[in-house]
Amino acid sequence: MVCEVFRCNKQDYYRAVAVAAEDQLEYTEFLKLRGLPYSVTKSNIVEFFDEFELAEDSVHIACRLDGKATGEAYVEVGSVDDARKAMDKDKMTIGSRYVELFTSTPDEARRAKSRSKQ
Repeated sequence: MVCEVFRCNKQDYYRAVAVAAEDQLEYTEFLKLRGLPYSVTKSNIVEFFDEFELAEDSVHIACRLDGKATGEAYVEVGSVDDARKAMDKDKMTIGSRYVELFTSTPDEARRAKSRSKQ
């Protein structure tokens, strides 16, 4: 077995690590959204995921203790396959903000639901 080692810059290193980590993601039906406008509504998020037929009760917008939005939300899509497809919307925009998408867990979404806008 031969192993070749090459020099690279930091950007190439981080890109390679990110690709490797992405391949090891374990998907669930839950996604975390970050970078949302503070004024986002559940309807805006349902519209963002229009091809996945989300119900508004599957969207949880995270809030601080004072009730103000944090710019994060959690959604539950219909299946793990839908979650994979929904990740294609990573870095697309709602309003003037681009939205980052991450895999999430039922526990993380449940905790967010307890502190979300109703």
